[in-house]
Amino acid sequence: MATAFSATLPLHGSSSQENRLLLPSTRLPPPPPPSSFLGSTRSLPIRRLNHAHASRRSPVVAVQEIVKAKKPTNSLLITKEEGLVLYEDMILGRSFEDMCAQMYYRGKMFGFVHLYNGQEAVSTGFIKLLTQSDSVVSTYRDHVHALSKGVSARAVMSELFGKVTGCCRGQGGSMHMFSKEHNMLGGFAFIGEGIPVATGAAFTSKYKREVLKQDCDDVTVAFFGDGTCNNGQFYECLNMAALYKLPIIFVVENNLWAIGMSHLRSTSDPEIWKKGPAFGMPGVHVDGMDVLKVREVAKEAVARARRGEGPTLVECETYRFRGHSLADPDELRDAAEKAKYAARDPITALKKYLIENKLANEAELKSIEKKIDELVEEAVEFAEASPQPGRSQLLENVFADPKGFGIGPDGRYRCEDPKFTEGTAQV
Repeated sequence: MATAFSATLPLHGSSSQENRLLLPSTRLPPPPPPSSFLGSTRSLPIRRLNHAHASRRSPVVAVQEIVKAKKPTNSLLITKEEGLVLYEDMILGRSFEDMCAQMYYRGKMFGFVHLYNGQEAVSTGFIKLLTQSDSVVSTYRDHVHALSKGVSARAVMSELFGKVTGCCRGQGGSMHMFSKEHNMLGGFAFIGEGIPVATGAAFTSKYKREVLKQDCDDVTVAFFGDGTCNNGQFYECLNMAALYKLPIIFVVENNLWAIGMSHLRSTSDPEIWKKGPAFGMPGVHVDGMDVLKVREVAKEAVARARRGEGPTLVECETYRFRGHSLADPDELRDAAEKAKYAARDPITALKKYLIENKLANEAELKSIEKKIDELVEEAVEFAEASPQPGRSQLLENVFADPKGFGIGPDGRYRCEDPKFTEGTAQV
């Protein structure tokens, strides 16, 4: 076996000549030039794979570099109406989160609250392309995803206040936004646990279409962070989605930090998009601080899913402007790094694009900002005036039967057995 492997390649990030990985003898392509883009250590091209050797699978075609390939350089990427919708949605997300910070520090919210400031281009760029029947699955940083999907600011703020008028009647809180009406299938506190739910939703769409013969072209978008991409559910669901060609888009919101761990230190290969082609689906990297670039990639990925061409993995390289949560003093990240990304604020960039291309003027944008400020203020007033959930609500939506404790082998409710409820008499 000594001659089976003849070419060697240094392990990623290692300069040691002794730390080398044996690879089959092959002609290696030259390394790509280094990239200064965001936090990347190298350039991130969109690659086309050829799976002609796989008889059971058609060739995988990567999403194109749309801004360059499909749009003339002198054409506008959006209409005025589209631009104003994007701007309003991003302003809503930012203003809402800023208000959440105020309310948290005033003691109106409890537990962990994770804000989305800086990442608005990702939520807006994807979700504003979806229909109400399309599904969205989020993480613990889920307020803005819910707002983009159409859940009212009143319902989200009330949920954060723990009030009965919240979208989960006050029982979900910051990390568990859910709305059946809007197909917002929840935020999830543990990283990765929402990805199987999203995969199941995509399977439902395919089953309706191909088995039940219903007119269904619904897609699912699963949002998650860079830290999640080292977890097992991510790989399992990429495999299943590619195997069944499910109508799902996996959106990695790579903000470069998993709580206080740098992305570049926590994974063997920081280019997450490459994991898509490894499973037989397109992998795309996009500037997540530019809503127009995100939107163009999202258009193609959503269209592929609707056409029945299967899943796409999109890595949006972005940055959160606040700490991991409002309890995080954010002392681990370098001040110069934070300043660098603050200068690339996605809302400021969109505003500049709209004005320079004469799609909107300052007065129109100021009007939107004023409207959103009033909307968020009203949401706080509504949440504060709303009632707390009653004690009787404690066990609702927890157990299948209305009495809460299940039915015993004798057919009687277990709560009627005095021994069953010992120590819980008040409940």
